[in-house]
Amino acid sequence: MAGVNDNWQTKLPSIEERTRFIFNKELMSDVKFVFTEATDDGSKKAKLVIPAHKFVLAISSPVFYAMLYHYGPMAETGDSIELSDCDYESLLELFRHLYGDEANLSESNVMQVYYLAVKYMVPSLAAKCTDYMHETVDGSNIFSILLHAQKFKEKQLEDRCWEVLATKASVAVNSHEFITLDRPVVESVVKKEKLFVGEVELFQAVDSWATKEIERKGLTLNGNIKRQVLGEEIVKAIRFPLMSQKEFASIVLDSNILTLKEVVDMMKYYSEVLTTRPPFPQVPRSGPFLRCFTFYPNSVPINLGWQSPDVFSSSPRNNTISFEANKSIFLHGLQIFGKEGSTYDVSEVRIAGGYFNGVPSLFKQSEIFVSKTYKDRENSGDYFDVLFSQPVYVENGKRCHIVSHITGPLAPKYYSSVSTPVEFADVTFTFGGNKDEVAALIFSFQT
Repeated sequence: MAGVNDNWQTKLPSIEERTRFIFNKELMSDVKFVFTEATDDGSKKAKLVIPAHKFVLAISSPVFYAMLYHYGPMAETGDSIELSDCDYESLLELFRHLYGDEANLSESNVMQVYYLAVKYMVPSLAAKCTDYMHETVDGSNIFSILLHAQKFKEKQLEDRCWEVLATKASVAVNSHEFITLDRPVVESVVKKEKLFVGEVELFQAVDSWATKEIERKGLTLNGNIKRQVLGEEIVKAIRFPLMSQKEFASIVLDSNILTLKEVVDMMKYYSEVLTTRPPFPQVPRSGPFLRCFTFYPNSVPINLGWQSPDVFSSSPRNNTISFEANKSIFLHGLQIFGKEGSTYDVSEVRIAGGYFNGVPSLFKQSEIFVSKTYKDRENSGDYFDVLFSQPVYVENGKRCHIVSHITGPLAPKYYSSVSTPVEFADVTFTFGGNKDEVAALIFSFQT
């Protein structure tokens, strides 16, 4: 390291380089920030010191100017300052930015650095922190960032959190952060229309939150207390009719949260003898569809030869596909290979292994489709979407069988059709059947 007598100034042509050089150095330092931290064994205290320079801090922050140059009620009279509302590493990153417009941000320090940037009125660093959180928010950290955004009124970051929650809800509600939330946030989550998570999975997370909340309050754990802790707004927002009867009986009933009348009404609903509307919402949540492709990216098509686009083959081709998923999903349809501009008659689609409104059913549908070219996906090509008139609920671990009867020009088959499990959007699919003409499953966690 260069010393005082090394003419170091002559080797650093810009003011930025020179201020970076003196960052976290005793050289010309005229103020120190001191932290007292416990050692690993907790038996002793260690002192950490950040040497700093009043002039650099004061020209970068109006708060430091007031503190260090004895202006107003925030003035510090000594040359050694102890701060109790931050840690050593976070303050070091604040200073790194003040000295050189840099900051080594990470998930573990970004919120504390943001807090300091706001406190000391350094908007350029605050913007870097919000940009970092905007880019790194995911299911595992979404709630901590959301609460931070709400506290500091960062509307764009808050909107980003809700946007990510829609597609990462399964990870988010099963994270440790979820059970630590305040009740209003839990209510906001449960009431969201766009929330891609199985309803039974959401209920289990809410039930776990209620159990933890009862523990925090020192109350007796039972169904009535859970109901009181949750409140009617949360309980009435759970869409129990979207669960299978097995899920309802094996998971919801054991929680003892519902009243006897609600349980009776739900059992009548599953048995199709309920004469009134179910006591809970039965309209699926809304949101964009996801597509899990049944062939590997950039697979090579085998051209089997085209028929005339306007001529149907004499008899429909039977196409079958089956799959299992390790999470419950809503199946909205199939994406099927075609030829651009060609018309296809799907005379029948039969689905076995799914549920409609909680009742096991065999689905049938007939329609005419026109194939289009898609170039905005990883697997570009010519497809047409067969969307069902209503979503099919497929329970996790249950085999779903789909048979479609297609009349129209032959489409190219693809090499490398997927036969091994495929992970997509936090769901693992296992495919089977003759799936040469099925390009993708169209699904959501909640529709």
